[in-house]
Amino acid sequence: MAGHEALIVIAGAFLTAACCQWLAWRVNLPAILFLLLAGILAGPVLGALDPDRLLGDLLLPFVSLSVAIILFEGSITLKFHELRGIQGVVRNMLTFGLVITWLITTVAAHFITGLGWEIAFLFGALTVVTGPTVIAPLLRAVRPTPAVAGVLRWEGIVIDPIGVALAVLVFEFIVADSTQQAWSRTVLVFAQIVGVGALIGVTAGYLFGLVLRNRALPDFLQNVATLTMIFVTFVLADTLQPESGLVTVTVFGVWLANMPGVTLDEILRFKENLSVLLISLLFLLLTARLDLTALIGLGWGGGIVFLIVQCLARPVNVLLSSLGSRLRLQERLFLAWVAPRGIVAAAISSLFALKLESAGFADAHLLVPLTFTIIIGTVLLQSATAPPLARLLGITKQEPRGFLIIGANPVARTIGTALARQNVRVLLADTDRNQIKIAQQEGLETYQGNPFPDYADQRLNLAGIGTMLALSPDDDINYAAALRYRQELGRNNLFIISGDHSETDATAPRWTPSHRLFNRFCRPVSYRKLHELLTSGAEIRGEPLPQQQAIDAPEQCDTEAIPLFFADPDERIIVFGSHLRRPPPTGSTLYSLYPADIRNND
Repeated sequence: MAGHEALIVIAGAFLTAACCQWLAWRVNLPAILFLLLAGILAGPVLGALDPDRLLGDLLLPFVSLSVAIILFEGSITLKFHELRGIQGVVRNMLTFGLVITWLITTVAAHFITGLGWEIAFLFGALTVVTGPTVIAPLLRAVRPTPAVAGVLRWEGIVIDPIGVALAVLVFEFIVADSTQQAWSRTVLVFAQIVGVGALIGVTAGYLFGLVLRNRALPDFLQNVATLTMIFVTFVLADTLQPESGLVTVTVFGVWLANMPGVTLDEILRFKENLSVLLISLLFLLLTARLDLTALIGLGWGGGIVFLIVQCLARPVNVLLSSLGSRLRLQERLFLAWVAPRGIVAAAISSLFALKLESAGFADAHLLVPLTFTIIIGTVLLQSATAPPLARLLGITKQEPRGFLIIGANPVARTIGTALARQNVRVLLADTDRNQIKIAQQEGLETYQGNPFPDYADQRLNLAGIGTMLALSPDDDINYAAALRYRQELGRNNLFIISGDHSETDATAPRWTPSHRLFNRFCRPVSYRKLHELLTSGAEIRGEPLPQQQAIDAPEQCDTEAIPLFFADPDERIIVFGSHLRRPPPTGSTLYSLYPADIRNND
């Protein structure tokens, strides 16, 4: 492919991936649904994207390294303490539950599509994997209960290397010259994959963890070093023992995630953004390689195999694996329905199909289209049905309406009390014991301690919290709070005020463009100004918002009263800030801080 033509195709792929992600966010559906459709349209239908012609021999290495990054990103979010209460279910699903899915899928493929037993067993091994590439976007769209999310996350991340190892073992068994050689070779390969992967993963995790814990790397090099370590350990493991690289990066990530004293916030943010991009490109590339003729040629057989996988193999796996657990029936039913297949199944099936075809296996050409039947079927069906099913079963978390307020000072307590009266959860966090004690006496929920370090996550319960108000008199604390919670709560849900200086003070800190990422209250009111008003008798009062009244920030800020937040008819709280571009719904109530002279004149 010519250089300029390749640039056009690459730019088009990035644009398509970004548009699919935006559309998915807009309609609140998993992005994979749109990426699959876009890949089929761009590749087999229009012929605009030919990954083999575009990347050539670099396609499979690119896919392999991308999957390694995605698996590492998922594994560094796996904390062992999150397994409490679900460890038995996860263990069962990754052991005998996996075997149940494998055997049922194998038998179905053999008797329905006519695959030989060898290829059928390999197909069953390939399709046991789910993976973070499909689970993570689905969880973002569904937002299920912590137990369901925990089971799906742990299964999706850990099952990828296990599924790859199982597929490799089946492949080695198939190509062996004799049954005796097959068994001995299979056992040896399994031991080597697990041994090499675990050894390199643990060693790399421990050594790199020491580097991070002792701050031997400057912050700006941590992401580069982490990416380098992923590539080096993956390639090293695969060089010593083929297909052990995914085990290595998974162990590497889990070790780092659970190593005491290691901070991974910046690394996690970088890897999350990179993973979104890679997942989008991988689905486009691999779907564009699909042979629609071969897929259609499967006929009804492929559809029946998909239905058996969806409606028999998965439910049997989950229901047996969850026996005796604390999971509610509704949670088990949702888990029994959700198991979309993803990138790993697509990539490995293509690799093994080529090897088996060259070895003379007649049925090998059916491996890829049959695998994609399961991938497309599970992704399309479950992406469309999982959100309404979760709502029907009552296992979705409610929209977070609560407020985390940084500070327990008089300003924070007054605003916190006004918010609490709107029947939302309000949590005040401060290191000042006296201020916390006063807040508790006023009936407010509090957290005494620094809310910024990682260990605070285990003690600071943010359930139901969706917005942060930084109301400290210290600018540095307010900005640090915004940095700390921007990933978890989203930039549009962070609000800060300037600290302990007057509005016209020439020495006041000048807010740089990076600060403007976080919404300030529309009026440049400092903590000192609010404190002075409250000391002189100001109070927060709600007034119905007249119909058809526009929200014009400059005009509102010229009034004596300081607007703080709206309560709309659906009981949602809308903070009055620079982000407002349209008026709240008719019937909303505007809560403002009224100075004492205005209050006394009313």
